[in-house]
Amino acid sequence: MATPSSHSSKAGTKGVPRQHRRRQMLEAATEEFGTHGYAAASLPAIAARVGVTKTLLHQYFGTKEDLYVACLVPVGDRLLDTIRAAMGEGEGGAAPHTPLRVLHSIFTALEGQREAWFVLYDTTLPPGGEAARRASAYWSAIDRLAAGGTAELLRSAGSTDPLDADALKYVWRDLVATLVRWWVKHPEQTPEAMTRRCARLFAAAATLTPDGHLD
Repeated sequence: MATPSSHSSKAGTKGVPRQHRRRQMLEAATEEFGTHGYAAASLPAIAARVGVTKTLLHQYFGTKEDLYVACLVPVGDRLLDTIRAAMGEGEGGAAPHTPLRVLHSIFTALEGQREAWFVLYDTTLPPGGEAARRASAYWSAIDRLAAGGTAELLRSAGSTDPLDADALKYVWRDLVATLVRWWVKHPEQTPEAMTRRCARLFAAAATLTPDGHLD
């Protein structure tokens, strides 16, 4: 899971407007779920981050699973929207989308709340529940975008082999997850710096010959 963020705080809520208080709770819960995972996340710890009681947290959101879903939906929607936008920038005569543009959009969407990635991709969710169902729906939607993007990338390189496309989709999915995990461990890296780093890595990888040696 993610490393703890440095922006934890006990905000206190006396006299705080309801919507602002709710936002504080969601931010604290996103950090807790993203840092520790659903199974190990603590509702008392979330309440303590904001300076409220666990009872008040339940009054606002209901169960632990309800609170998780309330954190998941804005994260999933934000990432889906930003990936779609990045992949659609090639329309209307603009430059075609690239993996780097998609990566930059993901880094930008997560900046300020990087642990949100681990809320979306949480392997500790109880199977069969609403949380797992909603998360799976986001995974499937993002996978469909990845499948379309990688197939298009291969077509532009002259390959129409469906197995190539399927393999590259899996490689891309794991690559993005690995890059985000590395980024979380290096908070000094901005989205722009990460995108430049990825460009250098991709350029180096492109020099590999089929036998795995550098040219």
